[in-house]
Amino acid sequence: MRVAIVGAGIAGLACAAALRAAGHEPVLFDKARGAGGRMSTRRIDTAQGTIAVDHGATHFTVRSAGFSALVSQWEAEGLAARWPAAGRDAWIGVPTMNAPLKAYGAEHSIHWSTPVTALTRSPAGWTVHSEARRFAAFDAAVVAIPAEQAAPLLSLHDFTMARAAMAIRSHPIWSAIFIFARPIGAATDLIRGDGPITLAMRNGTRPGRRSAECWVVQASWEWSETNLTRPADQICQALLVELARAAKIFLPQPIHSNAHRWLFGQPSGRDPVDLWNPAIGLGACGDWLAHGFVEAAWERGDRLGCHIAASFAERGELTSEIVREARSTG
Repeated sequence: MRVAIVGAGIAGLACAAALRAAGHEPVLFDKARGAGGRMSTRRIDTAQGTIAVDHGATHFTVRSAGFSALVSQWEAEGLAARWPAAGRDAWIGVPTMNAPLKAYGAEHSIHWSTPVTALTRSPAGWTVHSEARRFAAFDAAVVAIPAEQAAPLLSLHDFTMARAAMAIRSHPIWSAIFIFARPIGAATDLIRGDGPITLAMRNGTRPGRRSAECWVVQASWEWSETNLTRPADQICQALLVELARAAKIFLPQPIHSNAHRWLFGQPSGRDPVDLWNPAIGLGACGDWLAHGFVEAAWERGDRLGCHIAASFAERGELTSEIVREARSTG
């Protein structure tokens, strides 16, 4: 069976992996240029060379058996490492946060830089519409993108799923990057929950990173909502002041700074459910069904992929039974 998956983040990739393991053919579509989603990495050219900075998810937890097995494989391949400073169960991708996702998606067919504008269904199957072309003849479709983006795609086909997506509210998060010419002398490499700062980290002290003096500062969603429409340069200056206050040091002007607004950074979440309509072959998964956590998003995608594979198997058994009955009565 061919399955179209809209979204190649951790949930979409987990769904694809489960389907592929069951012998099916997933094809993924994503508007980004490469793997990452919230586990993304930005490469910045400076006078000190190119520096890779994780400006999305700072780490992920590993607690469940299924995800633990996958991360153990990543660790064996040198793609993941523990980060004890963030907690006993904290891990990061190595040498960048998106490195394990690149490897995870390597075996799949993924159309990057392909924003999906619509999904349609006909007797021939599902068709994925992008701005440039159409991709046809899929036996099923999965929507694995933020709730606000998923709702319009789902609403024409399954209002129950669309309503579940519309019930979610995602909070924005401002994330700023500061690169300094020399070490700033902060007493700690990690600051948590200090005023408007949810987390600030010295990027180069984490496993597999360069030692350049680079800090990532993530603001709380309350502060981010209040400052939602401010220009990025003003956000940088405000968060630089907050970093100096929280670190209790004087900060020089950085040699590089920028800010990124994650518009759907923190979904409000809901109790985990399986969103799958076997009658029309449509499903949905994503971190909005898992309160925004990487591990839980993987679990939702993996579970949906297994659910769809079981549905296909049940359909095949039913078809075989109908054929046997027809032959016996023929």
